Amino acid sequence: MIDGFRIPIGDGITSVIDAVTGALGGLFDLIAMIFTACYDGVAWALTAPPFWIVILVIAAIAVLAKGWKLALGSVIGLILIVGVDQWDKAMQTLALTLVAAMIAIVIAIPVGIWAARVPVVSAVIRPVLDFLQTMPAFVYLIPAITVFSVGVVPGIVATVLFAVAPGVRLTELGIRGVDDEVVEAGQAFGATPGRILRQIQLPLAMPSIMAGVNQVIMLSLSMVVIASMVGGPGLGKDIIQALSRVDIGLGFEAGLSVVIIAMILDRVTSGFGRRERARRTVPASSTAEQAEPVAS
Repeated sequence: MIDGFRIPIGDGITSVIDAVTGALGGLFDLIAMIFTACYDGVAWALTAPPFWIVILVIAAIAVLAKGWKLALGSVIGLILIVGVDQWDKAMQTLALTLVAAMIAIVIAIPVGIWAARVPVVSAVIRPVLDFLQTMPAFVYLIPAITVFSVGVVPGIVATVLFAVAPGVRLTELGIRGVDDEVVEAGQAFGATPGRILRQIQLPLAMPSIMAGVNQVIMLSLSMVVIASMVGGPGLGKDIIQALSRVDIGLGFEAGLSVVIIAMILDRVTSGFGRRERARRTVPASSTAEQAEPVAS
């Protein structure tokens, strides 16, 4: 190491953040207002009704995703959260996770489609995605809190940055994995590129896209807990409090609640993904069975 020699990368990044914050302060205020309104709405929908109504709704979603076994397990897990007096904070964590995940998905799917259709875009965003996936999670909190101060908004922004990459990658992978012959058949029948995307590529790529959605939700939940360090609400506050006080009981209860929410979200999203794969493969297999007598 050369004495006195230092490349001022950090100083340059600080100057860029300060310049962007000063020039786009109004835009950031608008983003903060929208994110706060989204979170407040979802959190109200989860915390205002009696807990048993929310449990029944989640159980109904679990039945649609995977069946009664998942619904029963979800009900037992959610009742356990109520039993350890973590319901309100668990719903705040779930609300923050859902809002951040939805924003990340809204960004990831169009960008993934764009990257799949334009090779130059794919080449440009690939190192960006590598950077986002390898950066330590705590680092995302620094620019978020610099731009948006403390509260729920920097937690959402940091979570979106942390979770968006797998959604983009798996969407691009799914679109690129569609059989070229199927796309060429659509082109031969005169379908426009937009119609090919809507009616051929997106339906066939949906299992991969759903896998990306699952990963986005899981990463969002893991980051939401860390986001409590900058004022994000929910179970993360109890976990941080338990860590500072060495309170094993509180930490276990809050951690168990996070695990239950994570398991429910994972099983529900993977269940919908498997249903989508089954729906795509059954018509193909039935078509093959119908074709065998003709070939014979």
